[in-house]
Amino acid sequence: MADLLTLENATNLIMLCFLQAVLGFDNLLYISIESKRAPVAQQQAVRTWGILIAVALRVVLLFTMIQLLDALSEPFFILEWEGVITGGVNFATLVFILGGAFIMYTAVKEISHMLSMEHLGHDVEGKSGKSAGQVIFLIVLMNLIFSFDSVLSAIAITDVFPILATAIILSGLAMLLLADGVTRFLEKNRMYEVLGLFILLIVGVVLLGEAGQAAVHGVESMGVPHEEAKDLALRIFGKEIVPMSKSTFYFSVVVLFAVEIIQSGYTRKLNAERAALQKHS
Repeated sequence: MADLLTLENATNLIMLCFLQAVLGFDNLLYISIESKRAPVAQQQAVRTWGILIAVALRVVLLFTMIQLLDALSEPFFILEWEGVITGGVNFATLVFILGGAFIMYTAVKEISHMLSMEHLGHDVEGKSGKSAGQVIFLIVLMNLIFSFDSVLSAIAITDVFPILATAIILSGLAMLLLADGVTRFLEKNRMYEVLGLFILLIVGVVLLGEAGQAAVHGVESMGVPHEEAKDLALRIFGKEIVPMSKSTFYFSVVVLFAVEIIQSGYTRKLNAERAALQKHS
């Protein structure tokens, strides 16, 4: 126990908590949006149980990855279709591709549903027909996909399991505290739900980009020099798939929010002017 109470571990814990907070934004947004697909009376319980189960499984995932990091990082298949698709495929590649594709599908489906919906205030249960169990399963599954990248980043900071597990548990508690507030905000400001779905669409693109370099990062974590590892990057039609940087992602989110705020203000101004014209006429 005394070995854990060091300045280095305390500093690493603070860095890990910050990392989990930064990387957990998209996860929290997904939880808040997806939980609204459950029956109204069970939505809060769905968020709570989904986060609790996901955090427990994330700790298990962390322990498994520490033990099997080399096996999970090493490419198990090499694509060699020259001129079409080349590169290495490891476990992380598959996770990011499947997760990114599913998130993009979910966002596009919900956006199209909003465009075809006749009554905005109808019951969420009739909206999708998903049971509480189905929504919890999706929240847990996507939480693990979101956490894969953050767990890999966390292991790069320290390999002390108790410190890593503590950071994950603290991030889970933060999500429990914030999830209901984010959901209430989306319910009161429905236009931001559309914005949230477009952010999730970008998140899907980010995950697909991560898939392009997953095998490279995997073998680099095993000590292979970057110059040798870069040949494992996925290339489609000769073009290397490069992940979007976190700074670019958050800049895009800020721009989307700015556009939404300006557009909302401009819409209110136009509505006020139209109301004034109708009153005078």
